[in-house]
Amino acid sequence: MMGEESHHLNIELVVLATSNEDCAISVADHVMLGAANDESALWALSQETDVLTFDHELVDLDVLARLETQGVTLRPSSSSLRYSVDKSYQRERFAAAGFPLPGFAVLRDANDLAVLEGWTSRFGSGPVLKAARGGYDGRGVLFPKDDDEARNLARELLASGTVVVEERMLLQSEVSQLVVRSVRGEMELYPLVTTVQSDGMCAEVRFPCELPPSLHAFADELSRDIAEAIGLVGVMAVEYFVTTGGLLINELALRPHNSGHWTIEGCATSQFANHLRAVTGQDLGACTPLYPAAVMVNVVGAQSPGSLDAARRVPGVRVHDYGKAWRPGRKLGHVTAFGDHVDELHVTAWQSARAYGTNTQEA
Repeated sequence: MMGEESHHLNIELVVLATSNEDCAISVADHVMLGAANDESALWALSQETDVLTFDHELVDLDVLARLETQGVTLRPSSSSLRYSVDKSYQRERFAAAGFPLPGFAVLRDANDLAVLEGWTSRFGSGPVLKAARGGYDGRGVLFPKDDDEARNLARELLASGTVVVEERMLLQSEVSQLVVRSVRGEMELYPLVTTVQSDGMCAEVRFPCELPPSLHAFADELSRDIAEAIGLVGVMAVEYFVTTGGLLINELALRPHNSGHWTIEGCATSQFANHLRAVTGQDLGACTPLYPAAVMVNVVGAQSPGSLDAARRVPGVRVHDYGKAWRPGRKLGHVTAFGDHVDELHVTAWQSARAYGTNTQEA
């Protein structure tokens, strides 16, 4: 999707792909094969490009920092990416900055397991355990039922690295906001959207987000403050928990994000176009919504393939097929419906997604 926008912006795109099956190859001007954490592959890529940017967080921060010392331009920078790649770093820095967070602790070795003693009695439920690095779409996130199970699971996670322990929140909903910041520090905000999760993965995105105006204003200010604090260049998604006490920061993604796919047709400038504008030093585009309402549903492969043609025959939807080979549990595409009323669009979007063959239960 970033590649599709690059050609409208006169940007020559070189993709570092892990294999010839990578779906981004079809929209790239040039392709190089290699791993995202392979220093020699990244160095070779940097010799063919002016700027390196990213579409996931599975990178080696030390490798990226070494490339920067050799004059390679990364946008966002390795220091900014640390906030999304390393949850423990993010939590500790944001706590020091006074940003709103769930209660948390960081475990670096077995000596830190003592923090779990009495956790359930203090917070009223077992904790959430998160691998500090490498987790996404629910991976690396565990929900022990009590302190004993928490200690056992934390030991297992510690074998692979640092662990973040968090208070298990009673949520009213989850929301997300995209902010884009240019090389010169200018910022644009996309509107807040509601996200609905299923098995740790985003199933549906709804615009507009039905929160009080005061929370919309608070999210706008906080998203800007986060972008400024981390020195963002490009698009960032901030995922928030909505609780009785207000908004709390859940996670960050310093790249175009699933919660912003509706902006492709739904806003004056899509998240993908604005990310490319930002990292190449161009002026940012307006983030103004073009419709009163939108609903996007992810399509995740079921036990048997559905019908792309049937999905496209549902009136009023835009279907995006990612060109991936079908596999159960694999994210294959998304569908978006636009109109006046979220409830009606929800029905339409899910009708198309089910025809497409999603295995996700309707939210």
